[in-house]
Amino acid sequence: MNREYLSWYSQRLHREMEILVFGHAGAKVLVFPTREGRFFEYEQLGLVASLADKLSAGHLQLYCIEGLAADSLYGFHHHPAERIRRHAALEDYILNEVLPLMAAKNPHDCTIVHGCSLGAFQAASLVFRHPHLFRKLVAFSGRYDLTMKVEVFGDLFDGYYDDSVYFHTPTHFLPGLGADWRLDRLREIDIVLTIGDADPFLDNNRYLSRLLGEKNIGHQLHVWDGRAHRAGAWRKMAPLYI
Repeated sequence: MNREYLSWYSQRLHREMEILVFGHAGAKVLVFPTREGRFFEYEQLGLVASLADKLSAGHLQLYCIEGLAADSLYGFHHHPAERIRRHAALEDYILNEVLPLMAAKNPHDCTIVHGCSLGAFQAASLVFRHPHLFRKLVAFSGRYDLTMKVEVFGDLFDGYYDDSVYFHTPTHFLPGLGADWRLDRLREIDIVLTIGDADPFLDNNRYLSRLLGEKNIGHQLHVWDGRAHRAGAWRKMAPLYI
């Protein structure tokens, strides 16, 4: 299986950014890490190995990126306005640096966005905001409203709220979409959500599913037995849904 390390200095983020690429052809998969993970986490957790057959066969090619959670959404040393600004800067980096790189390396017309836990939020936020760029979203164990409080998970913005928080939060801006080009594009995307029936974000996933249904956006919500917010469950999910 092809494994390639890439690194360059991003003028948008003012830092060195690293990527691991797995596979040589097929649908391109942009992979976000979890909150504490880095670009090599997907490999460390055994998720790359779980997709080895598809990667070797040229069905998929993974692009595992940095999520920068500690400097953005979980960067509590910053004011909440700065946290969401840095999240938006990461999106800008992906749109203007990572996606062009992927297109240059691989001409396949299908780009999938995927993530687990916080990575699922980042993946969904990106796809719902820019659906014309993607063909599929695969989100495992996500919380799609970072202002909500559930179990030990609090409001990441400490009560702060502005337009940027609104427009980067899928369950906030989706209800307001009316005659919008995004709705038409979202209806063309394959959307897969997974969650465990004992996971803290189960209700939030069901709420997102209900919102998508109300907008006639086709999707799949797979509820697994028990607590599925863990690498062992994700390793089983990946070959089924990606």
